[in-house]
Parts: sequence; C-alpha cells; structure tokens
Amino acid sequence: MNRLARERSPYLLQHADNPVDWYAWGDEAFAEASERDKPVFLSIGYSTCHWCHVMAHESFEDGEIAALLNEAFVNIKVDREERPDIDSLYMSVCQALTGAGGWPLTVVMTPDKRPFFAGTYFPKDSFPGRIGMRDLIARLSELWENERERVLASADDIVAWLKRESSPQESAEPGIATLQAAFTALKHSFDESYGGFGDAPKFPSPHTLSFLLRYHRRFKDGSALAMVTRTLDAMRAGGVYDHLGFGFHRYATDRRWFLPHFEKMLYDQALLAIVYTEAFQATGTAPYGATAREILGYVLRDLRSPQGGFYSAEDADSEGREGAYYLWTADEVRAVLDGPAAERWMRAFGMRDQGNLGKEAVLANTGANVLARTFPPPHDGRDGAEAGLDDLEPSRAALLAARGRRIRPARDEKVLCDWNGLMIAALAKAAQVFEDPALAAAARRAADFCLEHLRAPGGALKHRWHEGQAAIDGFLDDYAFLVWGLIELYEAVFEVRYLEAALDLSGFMIAHFRDDAAGGFFFSTEQHEDLFVRKKELVDGAVPSGNSVAALNLTRLGRLTGNHAWEEHARRIGRAFGSQVARAPWIFTQYLCALDFQLGPTQEIIVVGRTGKPDTEDMLRAARTTFSPHKTLAFIPSETGDHPLKAIAPHTAAMTSMRGAATAYVCSGFTCLEPFTDPAGLMEILR
Repeated sequence: MNRLARERSPYLLQHADNPVDWYAWGDEAFAEASERDKPVFLSIGYSTCHWCHVMAHESFEDGEIAALLNEAFVNIKVDREERPDIDSLYMSVCQALTGAGGWPLTVVMTPDKRPFFAGTYFPKDSFPGRIGMRDLIARLSELWENERERVLASADDIVAWLKRESSPQESAEPGIATLQAAFTALKHSFDESYGGFGDAPKFPSPHTLSFLLRYHRRFKDGSALAMVTRTLDAMRAGGVYDHLGFGFHRYATDRRWFLPHFEKMLYDQALLAIVYTEAFQATGTAPYGATAREILGYVLRDLRSPQGGFYSAEDADSEGREGAYYLWTADEVRAVLDGPAAERWMRAFGMRDQGNLGKEAVLANTGANVLARTFPPPHDGRDGAEAGLDDLEPSRAALLAARGRRIRPARDEKVLCDWNGLMIAALAKAAQVFEDPALAAAARRAADFCLEHLRAPGGALKHRWHEGQAAIDGFLDDYAFLVWGLIELYEAVFEVRYLEAALDLSGFMIAHFRDDAAGGFFFSTEQHEDLFVRKKELVDGAVPSGNSVAALNLTRLGRLTGNHAWEEHARRIGRAFGSQVARAPWIFTQYLCALDFQLGPTQEIIVVGRTGKPDTEDMLRAARTTFSPHKTLAFIPSETGDHPLKAIAPHTAAMTSMRGAATAYVCSGFTCLEPFTDPAGLMEILR
C-alpha cells in the first residue's frame, strides 16, 4: 500500500494499492520534489470517472509504467470533488494549453506548483494522434533535464496568464442587451433535430434551459420555449435517462442522447430536477412534473445517507465494464417478462436481438441494448403521462427488481456541502410546486444535517463529510449553493431559522470571500492554501459558478428582508465580470438568470394568514404554482404576535390579515399594491 491508504477520499483509496508511489496533495510531496529536484506529476480525477478507471488499469496499475513515473516524478493524486480549488486552477491551464479539458486531468509542474504541461487521458502506449504514457514520461524527463530554462520560462508565462485571467476589473454592468445576445448565440448553436446545443458529446445544460424559460417569459419568444421543451423531451426519451431506476446519467456520447456515459452525479440530478419542475410550472405539461419527481425519487432511494445528507455519485462501471448494470440483452428481458410483455417492452425501448449499440460502441456486437424510447416528435402539450408508459409500469417494476440482483456500481459516499445545497434547493422547490410535504421533509433533514455537521462553531462551513468526519474548509460554492437551498427551503416551510442561516452564511461569505477592490467573490478565502492564484470565476460549467448563484441569492435576500445592501453586493458581481460577459454571454447562463431577476419587474409577496387554514393554503398555492421566477415569498402566521420575520424584514411589521382572511401583500419596484384576499388576483399579478 502507498501513502494514499492514510486518506479518507474514496477516489484516493482506489489508488492506495497502485505500484505508483503516490502522495496526497500537501507539503510532504512538494518538499520531496524540491529535495530530489524532480517535477511533480499531478493526476486529478474522481471515484466514479470511467476514463480515470481506464487510465488507472492501463498505466497506474502497471509495474513498468509505475517504475518510470516513480523515477521521473514525485506523483500526486487529487480527488477533484474534495479539492475543487486545485482542480479548477489546473483545469484552466489544461483548457488554455489544449483547448479542452476533462478527467482524468494530468498536469506536470515544478516543485513550487507552477505548471508547464497539461492534458487529460493518456493511454499506456502511443497511437496515431495521442502520445502514450511511456513516451510522454521520456519526453518530459528529457525536457526537465536538458531544457530546464525553457520549461521554467513556460511555467512563468502560464502563471502570469492565470493571474491576469483571475483579476478582471470592474466594467459596465450587463443589461437587457446581454440577455438578447446570449439568446441569439444559443439559438444559433441549438440542435433543431435532437435538442441540446452543439454536437456530440452532449451534456445536460439545465441552467441554460432555466435561462431560456426566463427569456421566454420576459420576451414572449416561442422559440426559446421550444428549445427548452425539445431538449427536455429528448433527454427524457434517450438512453441518457435511466428508464428503470430513474435519474440521469452524466452525458451522452452521441448527438441523439442515446448512448450515455453511465455515471450518475448528485449535482446533475439536482439541477435537472429544478429545470423539469420549472418547465412544468411554465407549461403545465404533466410529464415534466413526473420526470422531476422521478429524479428526486431516485436520489431519495439510492443517494440519501442514513443521516439525511446526500452521497456524491454512482460509478459508471460494474463487474469491470462501463454500463454493465444498465444494459440488457433481449434474452435477459425475456427471462424476466412473459412473451407478450417482453415484446412490448423491447419495441417500446428499441431493443434488438443483436443489440442496439451501433458499431462504434465498445460493447457493439455483444447483444447489449441501451434502453431508449423512440425519439419523440415535438411535444404536443398533451396532459397525462407519456403515451404508452403507464401500460409498461408492471414490466418496469419487474425489470428494476431483476436489475437490483446484479452487482451495483460503486457509490461515492462522501457528502459534499455544495452539492447538497443544490439538492436541498431542488427538493424544496419541488415541494412547493407539487405540494409534497415528504419532499419538504427530506430537504429539511438534509439542511439540518449540513448546518449541524458541516458548520463549525464560528459559522464557517466545511466542504466534505465522510464516515463521521467533516474536513476541508469550505469554498465559495459551499456557501452560495447551501444558501440557495436554504432560501428555497424557507419559502417551502417558512421556518425563519433557515432564512436566518442563509443571512448568516451570506454575511460570512461577504466577509471572507469578497474582492473588496474589484467586486465579486474569490473561490477561496485568504486562509486557504496559497496556490499562487486566487481564482475568481463566473463561467457556468457542469455546475453553475458560485458567483452566479451568489448574485441571485443576494438579490433575493435583499428583496426578502428589504435590506438593499445585499443587492449592491450582487450588482458588483455583474460589474466585476461585465467585460467577460459581454464577450461571450452564452457561457454565463446561471448568472443571466440572476441578471433577469435584477432587471425585474419583481414581486415581493408576503402572505399573512392562519397557519394551515384553507384560505391560507389557497393563497400560498397561487404564489407557488405559477411560474414567476422574479418573486420572493414570505409568510407571517396571523395567530402569532411578535413573529421573528418582522425583526429580519422590518417592512413587514405592519402587515396583518384583512378581516381575518388570508391576505397577500405584493410589492414591486418599491411600490406596494392594495392587499389581496383573492388568490385569483394574486395569480393574475404573477402572470
């Protein structure tokens, strides 16, 4: 066993028996590199990453390659989910040097952490178009020994570039034209035939779809809504969706959403549940609501820890093969279902006796089938479940039970604060829209877990909890994403303690992450490890950026409390990155959701009524079920006197129920309308 046996990360422990002399990231490794005058070979991945497994089997478990690595380098393994600061920094290097990124991420650097080479997956042996590990090690060793000055000059240039990119200066704040420019670019890259954006591989882009829903609402542009519905329909029909156990795989390798990489990530489930919920609100189309509930059902069944937090991910591989748990042969289906039921199922999901993977797939000609529906026509807006699926439910249940007897993919059981914040937001939003107290209870339990186990006595968050231990000081995403969840949870259950926690955590974030000089928030605090660049980012990738989420959080908190100082912090985020957003607004779609809110008009709704009474529930239902992304919602029980919300939001102090009836106060643009006692009037305002 190597040094990684001392670690807690599931990913690092996967490599604890490699013949590579791995170090965890830390002073010990860099001191050794300096002592031996060797460069550092940094390998970053995560426990459920298929190509990380491939590179490990080919190279890191191979004695010959391991010996070459040990001789040429000091070797460090990093779990990108535990150390997103390290991953983000060196991924920027890889993208700048190669034009692409991904995992496994391979970086070679000087003993003082300055990178001079980066790439992703490398096979053991070279083949046309890709250098192999054996040749790569020899080439990099030669450069280090014989062209040291050139290597160090290159490292200096890369560090200088990183520092420039991480220090944007304040500029003009984005506006309406920014929304329009982003939409135009997205429309140009939209795949009219299969939904989504660009060509293969295709990743779900939930925050882009959320932006398009808001764009449609603002400009009444039907093409924006069509882009959303086409994509949601196609993803739900494709093999990227798990039609037996529900939930989404990480991405599709093809344009049609057919053949996935089979990892299941917690953050994907959260963000996709949110956008399917919003699409249900915006269109009233029942399958979108059903899909959101299915996603959340999968998470609650398979990713929830006994303590109430949520695990990170499930692997793509089992029994040594990617997708083995999810693929079916025709004979396997016939062994579970009777003849007519088996034939109906196979027709519905495009199964063939010879398999349906296509000649380009790794498992082609094995008889294996991905379960995928026939690609749907544009959605006709019909109500009810997807045609024909209700009839297949008994077959689905039987096949799911049979699949459960297979060897499951490994599950990464660390609990990450930021991803749990996203799942709390998804559960709480769905609880409001679907009026489901069980979803609210799950969100509450997860929030309580985070506030109890991932929050230190001084108010700081920890990033990771695993096997009873919380560790790693929290990053910007931990604060921003958990606050998002807490705001949604407050609006679902109206427990003021969650709003108070959101305010406290936001205050801590401002005190310790803010860039006082230029606005916006750094990814790490000054107390975090010095990585020679303190990054500040707005780009929204597979997960939205912390700055984008913070921009919306702070605006909402300003409207909920009536304290507009929160909103000024949010607006400085826009000014801090204004020039970047102007150049390529379509890569900042979560931020554009915040900008859309800031541009208004917004509605601040305060409902006063007796808890649990029918007229109160009707008024709250009117506020929650309408797609109105520019609103905030608060509730004051009329049966209480000095309610704690009035201390947080002093403008609510004089609000009472009219004639004992549930009453909605709606303010917009610093002006309050006459109070409503009729839910229909409130719905009309929100529409």
